[in-house]
Amino acid sequence: MKKHPVYDIRHFKQDFRKTDLYVNTFKDHLTTHSFVEKPHRHNFYLLVLFTNGNGVHEIDFDRYEIKKGSLFMLQPGQIHQWNLSNDSDGYIVFYSQEIYNTYFGTKKIEDYPFYESVKSKPYLQLNETELKEISAYFNIMVAEGANTLLKSNDKIINLLDTVHIEISRKYTAENNHAIHPYNHKIRQFENLLEKQYQTQKSPSFYASEMNMTLKHLNRICKNILGETVTAIITQRVILEAKRLLIDKGKSVSQIADALGYENYSYFGKLFKKQTGMSPGEFRDGS
Repeated sequence: MKKHPVYDIRHFKQDFRKTDLYVNTFKDHLTTHSFVEKPHRHNFYLLVLFTNGNGVHEIDFDRYEIKKGSLFMLQPGQIHQWNLSNDSDGYIVFYSQEIYNTYFGTKKIEDYPFYESVKSKPYLQLNETELKEISAYFNIMVAEGANTLLKSNDKIINLLDTVHIEISRKYTAENNHAIHPYNHKIRQFENLLEKQYQTQKSPSFYASEMNMTLKHLNRICKNILGETVTAIITQRVILEAKRLLIDKGKSVSQIADALGYENYSYFGKLFKKQTGMSPGEFRDGS
């Protein structure tokens, strides 16, 4: 069977002058890209705001209800799919980390709290007033995306940043998110983990690479993420195992090997301990 695809923004482009940036109404987007309703990943950031319709959006195996005012903020690499009613509509925006960070210089997309960590919540529910206010920005972005006026990309990116600010205010209030002096260390740890989790499972390795004691790194992770270093490493490995298992393109033993486990039996026991089912049972149920 084919693996679930990883889409690039070029898969969705109608205007190739606007590289690394795509904006559309959700209804028009689905008309020309119906394939996105199947499980897939992106290598870019994604915002989806629903102004009508209902359904279910599954993001990395967590399910979220879709209704009017639902707003989703996805990071690169997350696997997702949705089951939507026929009257679903709203707005959708794709953008790369490079175009955003290059444009703003010192401001980074990953500094926003909803993109700050792989554990950041990808969902908000807006009330009627909030929906009306933020929809105005999306509507202007769609209009700019459809024209050939001077500096339309600049206007879209600045409007997108304004949307991020509005999302941050609500996200921070609802999730009791605090600016912690060690947030940059969490990002450093997660970036290192993303590069090394397939080959390095030892908490001491990450502490050493970050030039700190394991005790200190554990304290930071517990205070900010509520988890130990070991738990975070394991969760990242299990998440990738789930992503690979539903692709059904490799055997379970091949997946175990790809994730750095030569002992297939150990991998199977670890997966069952974390999920309550064996890799094969998870695959059969997906």
